[in-house]
Amino acid sequence: MELRDIEIFLTLAEELHFTRTAERLHISPARVSQAVKKQERVIGAELFERTSRVVRLTPVGEQLRDDLRPVYEGLHQSLQRARATAQGKTDVLRVGMMPSNAHDLRPYWEAFRSRHPQWGLRIRHNGFIDPFARLRAGDIDLLVSWTPVEEPDLTVGPVLFTEPRVALAAREHVLADRKSVSIEVLGDHGVIGPVTPLPDYWEDAFIPFQTPRGRPIERNHSAESLDALYAIVASGDAVNSLGAHVTRYYARPDIVYLPLHDAPLLRWALVWRSDGESDLVRAFAAIVRELGTAAL
Repeated sequence: MELRDIEIFLTLAEELHFTRTAERLHISPARVSQAVKKQERVIGAELFERTSRVVRLTPVGEQLRDDLRPVYEGLHQSLQRARATAQGKTDVLRVGMMPSNAHDLRPYWEAFRSRHPQWGLRIRHNGFIDPFARLRAGDIDLLVSWTPVEEPDLTVGPVLFTEPRVALAAREHVLADRKSVSIEVLGDHGVIGPVTPLPDYWEDAFIPFQTPRGRPIERNHSAESLDALYAIVASGDAVNSLGAHVTRYYARPDIVYLPLHDAPLLRWALVWRSDGESDLVRAFAAIVRELGTAAL
């Protein structure tokens, strides 16, 4: 299996969406499909279940993902270190982004690159399923996560930005014509939960399990990625809540965004492994503290 095909497979295993995978790798969706079919022919089994609405890994695909990921990450990091050395850089700070607005955080990235030209900077997407796994595995050095994060082995650093929350609904949904809504509507219509359990306190901080009046907010559906979540909302089967930056980065004709007027601000902060704190991590955290919380 060629290195590029491994990269395509692992990216699709994370995104579970052909178009998003293609956009992330700067290739065509046809190239993604071609690579997957080639791998399936070599292995002799399907790696993904594909329908018009959902892409998910088969058991064989899950096994291959788990086997390939550490091998690929190790090889990729070796190549990156060699490339950095060739460019006169001694190390690379690897940042995982849960939110989708890395563009908004340019002042931090630019300050780090300007002040520490001896170090590289790599920014990648980090999903919300098993959110701290890549940090704990050493695949990334810093994670941009919503807070609170109350994991005994992780350190929470400075806040990068705060933002209001919005409710997502289908364009034809009964809520779609409202100018804003209350968290109470999440109890009326149900929301989307993760396909695998998240820490309860962390999930509750993003979408509470109860409304302010104490009514349960049911997780009537589950999604393994943001694209899967949008597909469910667009179908009208559920509503959901996300940070307001999605209104700029995920404008869609089939989705409306409604401000949640009684929801607390969502806070996004740096998180790192306590035993993995390095000069690079400390330097970036210092820049964030100096520049302060980003104004979005």
